Amino acid sequence: SFMQGSKLEIPLWLAKGLHDSKRRIVSVELPKIYKEAWRTVFSADANVVDLHKMGPYYYGFGSQLLNFDNPENPEIAQTILQTFISRFRRIMDSSQNAYNEDTSALVARLDELERALFRAGQRGLNDFQCWEKGQASQITASSLVQNYGKRKFTDTDG
Repeated sequence: SFMQGSKLEIPLWLAKGLHDSKRRIVSVELPKIYKEAWRTVFSADANVVDLHKMGPYYYGFGSQLLNFDNPENPEIAQTILQTFISRFRRIMDSSQNAYNEDTSALVARLDELERALFRAGQRGLNDFQCWEKGQASQITASSLVQNYGKRKFTDTDG
């Protein structure tokens, strides 16, 4: 059995299950990347941080941390949002220039969400270039747009 005040690492899902603001079964200590010292680094220049090394799910994990009643939640949320905004432009710019420059060093430093955005940017560019060269027989709507159209039609139908 554990003494009161014992520290142990447990999975996030278990911490969320045990966390009860009334009974105080567990309290959660912030991982260092979400603490004030690192938030200062992010606000100075978020692009210099190797997010993959610090935690490959920085955005997803950080947003889950907001479920715990930490007094620093507003600052954590603000840092996560500002980090995303300041890194997004560079990621998308690089994904559009991937053919002209070596982007492997940049991609290695990205969080998993950022990597997915980078790949989406590359796919979009590639599809456009194929269409421009006449290699694509037709432009098709993305599945997102198609599903939206179906949903709207169903909503108004009947």
